[in-house]
Amino acid sequence: MKILGIGNAIVDVICKVDDSFIEKNNLTKSTMKLFFDEAEFKNLLTNLKIEKTVSGGSVANSIVGISQLGDEAGFIGKISDDDFGDSYEEGLKKENVKYFYSKKKEELPTGTCLILVTPDSERTMCTFLGTAGKINEEDVNSSAIKKSEIIFLEGYLWDEGEPKKAFDKAINNANKVAMSLSDLFCVDRHKPHFLNLVKNKLDITFANEQEITSLIEAKNFDEVINFSKQINKLMIITRGDKGAVAINGNEVVESDIQKNLKIIDLTGAGDLFAAGFLHGYINKLSTQECLKKGTEMSSKVIQQIGARL
Repeated sequence: MKILGIGNAIVDVICKVDDSFIEKNNLTKSTMKLFFDEAEFKNLLTNLKIEKTVSGGSVANSIVGISQLGDEAGFIGKISDDDFGDSYEEGLKKENVKYFYSKKKEELPTGTCLILVTPDSERTMCTFLGTAGKINEEDVNSSAIKKSEIIFLEGYLWDEGEPKKAFDKAINNANKVAMSLSDLFCVDRHKPHFLNLVKNKLDITFANEQEITSLIEAKNFDEVINFSKQINKLMIITRGDKGAVAINGNEVVESDIQKNLKIIDLTGAGDLFAAGFLHGYINKLSTQECLKKGTEMSSKVIQQIGARL
C-alpha cells in the first residue's frame, strides 16, 4: 500500500453559526476546543441546524483526498459499534479507503467534531473524542504499517498513556513517517514531545507558520527556515496568503496561493494540502510539483462546505 493514515476517527458535524454563538459559548474563533463532558457537548449541539455529517478526522480527510487522487490508501482509527461508527466505516469504504479496524461496543461513543462555520468562512471546532481518544497499541495493525510505503500521523492523536504507545508502535514499525502538527493548542500542550518527534522521529512534518513558530519559539520566519535546514528533514509549512514552503536540507522551495478564489469554508484546507503534497511525494514528483498539487487541492476544498471533495 502506498500510504496508511493513523488518526482520530471522528464524525464531522458541520453547522453554520454567527459570531454571537461563538462568543456566547466562550469559544475561541478558528481554534479547536476539546470537550470531556458528553452532556456539555450534546447541549452545544441542541438547536443547531446540521448542514451535513462526514466521516472525518484530520488524517482521515487527507487519506480520502489521496484515495480520490488514485493512490492506494488505508486508515486506522478507533470507533465504537454504534450508529456513528457504522456511518464512519461506510463513509471510508465509499471512498475506496481500506479500513484496518474491527469495531466493537465501547464504553464511549464514536468521536464527534462539531464544526462551526461563521460568515467569514472561519471554522471553530468543538471535539468530543469519545472512543477515538482511547486508541491503544492493540488497535494498531503492525502488518498494515510494515506493508505501507509511508504512514501519516496527526498531532491531535498524540496524548500521554495509551495513545502515545499506539503512536510509538506505529513509528517503530514504519518505513517512513509523516505527521501534521495539527493545531496550535496541540503544539503548546505537547511542545517538548512534538519537538523531539520533529527532530528525531519524523521524515516529513506538515505545519502552518503559527504552529512551527510556536514549537521552536522562533522570533521570525528566517529562524524557522534555519531550524528546518539544520534538522535535515522534509518540512512543509503553509503560510496563509503567503503560500507554502518546503525545506529539505539546504533546498528551499516556495509556492504561491491560487488567486481570486470564492472562499466558503476553510475546513480541511490543511488536510487537503497534505493530501496533494503526499500524492506528489509518493509518485516521485518534484518538490515544486508537490507544493502545487497541495495548493490545488486546498484551493478546491475551501470553495465548498466541508473537508471532502
